[in-house]
Amino acid sequence: MPEAKSEFATEFSQQHGVKPESRRDQRPILYSLRNCPYAMRGRIGLYKAAQDVEVREVVLSNKPDAMIEASAKGTVPTLVLPNADGTNTVIDESLDVMLWALHQNDPEDLLHQQDTAALPAMLALIATFDDGFKTQLNAYKCAKRYRENNVVECRQACEAYIQDLEDRLGGGNTDGGLEEGQSKGFIFGAKESLADIALLPFIRQFSKVERKWYRESPYPNLKQWLNGYLQSVMFNKVMTQYELWKP
Repeated sequence: MPEAKSEFATEFSQQHGVKPESRRDQRPILYSLRNCPYAMRGRIGLYKAAQDVEVREVVLSNKPDAMIEASAKGTVPTLVLPNADGTNTVIDESLDVMLWALHQNDPEDLLHQQDTAALPAMLALIATFDDGFKTQLNAYKCAKRYRENNVVECRQACEAYIQDLEDRLGGGNTDGGLEEGQSKGFIFGAKESLADIALLPFIRQFSKVERKWYRESPYPNLKQWLNGYLQSVMFNKVMTQYELWKP
């Protein structure tokens, strides 16, 4: 295991109270909601890290007691990790679920471990989208749903972020050490990263607000990137329909 990964795993575990010992005879439990983008993000991270978990599909209007007992926050995803001493460690933020999974196992090197600047850059971009783009996206969805007269303005506010991804995917943004104009294919270069799979569920939401407009939109790199994911085996697996979990 590369030393950089080991150091990151140790730091993450210390920050989140994750104990190094785990009960191998008991699978982690993931409380999830199929179409929630945050839950989707968590499932993608777990899939990419090949982590075997018990998925419990829930509805937020009737949260099971076991989920609330695990995390009073009551949101999805909630990942419950059994410890060797009989206690549980709970991770209830989607990005933290992804980071936990990938520091257990990162076979595709989504954390770009050989580049010490890569992970901070990924996390900064994800934060920008979580804080800024998500707010604009919610406004855009509401404007379309309720047929308000500011749909175009709301969409254009989202497009500032979409254009950034379009440039990154096409090589217009030189973060990651690539030369100007070099084709990338992924957000941080020619290789997939944490940023790609973390932003995917929200870009998918954006594409569904005005489907006709999106199909005709001037973002060929973004559309190719998104379509590649939506047609992948990975996405089909993480979107498996589970029956509602009952205790």
